[in-house]
Amino acid sequence: MKQTKKMPSRPALRRLLGYLRPYRLQLALSLVLAAVSVGTQLVLPILTGDAIDVMLGAGQVDFAALGRILGVMAVSIGLTAAAQWGMNECNNRMAYCVSRDLRNDAIEKIQVLPLKYLDRHPAGDLVSRVIADVDVLSDGLLVGFTQLFSGVLTILGTLGLMLYLSVPIALVVAVITPLSILTAGFIAHKSEKYFRRQSEIRGEQTAFVNERIEGQKVVQAFRQEGASQEIFDEINGRLQHASLRAVFYSSITNPVTRFVNSLAYAAVALAGAMYAVRGGITVGNLASFLGYANQYTKPFNEISGVVTELQNALTCAGRVFALLDEAEQTPDAPGALDLAPEEVTGAVELRDVDFRYAADRPLIEDLNLSVQPGQHVAIVGPTGCGKTTLINLLMRFYDVDGGAISVSGREIRTIRRRALRRSYGMVLQDTWLKSGTIRENIAYGKPDATEEEIVSAAKRSHAHSFIMRLPAGYDTVISEDGGGLSQGQKQLLCIARVMLYLPPMLILDEATSSIDTRTELKIQDAFGRMMAGRTSFIVAHRLSTIRSADVILVMRDGHIVEQGSHEALMARGGFYARLYNSQFDGAEG
Repeated sequence: MKQTKKMPSRPALRRLLGYLRPYRLQLALSLVLAAVSVGTQLVLPILTGDAIDVMLGAGQVDFAALGRILGVMAVSIGLTAAAQWGMNECNNRMAYCVSRDLRNDAIEKIQVLPLKYLDRHPAGDLVSRVIADVDVLSDGLLVGFTQLFSGVLTILGTLGLMLYLSVPIALVVAVITPLSILTAGFIAHKSEKYFRRQSEIRGEQTAFVNERIEGQKVVQAFRQEGASQEIFDEINGRLQHASLRAVFYSSITNPVTRFVNSLAYAAVALAGAMYAVRGGITVGNLASFLGYANQYTKPFNEISGVVTELQNALTCAGRVFALLDEAEQTPDAPGALDLAPEEVTGAVELRDVDFRYAADRPLIEDLNLSVQPGQHVAIVGPTGCGKTTLINLLMRFYDVDGGAISVSGREIRTIRRRALRRSYGMVLQDTWLKSGTIRENIAYGKPDATEEEIVSAAKRSHAHSFIMRLPAGYDTVISEDGGGLSQGQKQLLCIARVMLYLPPMLILDEATSSIDTRTELKIQDAFGRMMAGRTSFIVAHRLSTIRSADVILVMRDGHIVEQGSHEALMARGGFYARLYNSQFDGAEG
């Protein structure tokens, strides 16, 4: 699989903060509530110490003072719970809104990526970035917002209060603190590369699984289940290795920091006890100090875990941002024409067109073609000669490397892509249906079509009869792969889609390849009526289907080697005649 660009954590973090900017009010409220939550929690150890100091012994309990202290503690606990609930609510909203915005941007980006990018990247990898990586990012943001800021505030607050209670004992804690920070930093640095590798392999695995599920019939037909399992095991093994390393480094963070923090707690307890024996602090203050020491060390455990989660989240964010940073297709030229369908005459001209997919492998060279309005142009030739490539150039899925293509006298790069593609109707060999009803699939190119128009298009494409046999007729819901429909039925729906829209020009790329011969004859008749007066490009391997074409272009190695009517080409006895006779075993044209 093609390796993707990596984005370091720091730039990814800056980009992520940009996505948080629209929600800065929620972020500010979350920070305020975090501060309230931390503040009310920090009050509790002092209140606990005060409660201990008013209970000096049997018969020496100040119940009035104790009642006041307990009341304040209850209010403090209530405020803490309310602040934490509000903070979590804000954080959840921000995390899910950022995830939504990232996914929206990713889908919008995919819409404007050049076709060559989509051709070269597995669909599963793109799905993994848009779905799985954004999910991991969302989880990391939740953990970060919830614990990171609160942890930092807790550390600063407890340190300040410990300095207020006793500077010597607080210094004991401060001396041990850098050890926790250095430990967490070292582990986070080591785990970063493994989380990145884990994310990359997960995308590769998703792409492989998606590919094999879509082609499972072919896999089983060629008895490649074992080979597929071996490849999956190899990918899964690499994912296991990277995941175990990532989990190992992330999992040792907590016990290591806990060990260091336990040393700090023990040191505070020992130093505080000795100081209390000498009368330096009260027993209540010592209890407060131990409570603060515990609160002070706890955030280090949480922050170390947060750092690990954020590291993973930023790695996934980097993959999403790498997709967003991909070069888009060449934008429409300034002032590009929004050509209306009624302005399209159907005249098409190719002048000295050169094109290659790879820089070192020319495909189409010096191609010239002039198509008159309403002509039916058939394109034939051996596999790989450039037939479908020519269609891609006409639709401007790819831009020519040299020369120019004109439609209705206008160079297509001066026409908006949407307007150009609106002028064509396409039926391809590979059918594509979306999840939804039969009616929605037929009306895909004309969503405002009436019921009568949809049914009429289905009848003209000979799809109406099988549609009416479905459980809910036109309201039958199908999946994106048209599950339950035969390949021929799916192709009939695609034909009905074009017959409903009826644009000025048509492209039929092996449009009847999956339809039985009897139905094909009916469809050809319907195509004939549909193509009347419309410029049409027909790509076909079965040469019997294009005998009535006005012009037949015979392509070979990216060049038009012959062109003319069927009769003229057969009479010439050249390459076309050999192709035709090879299909019909010498039958007369």
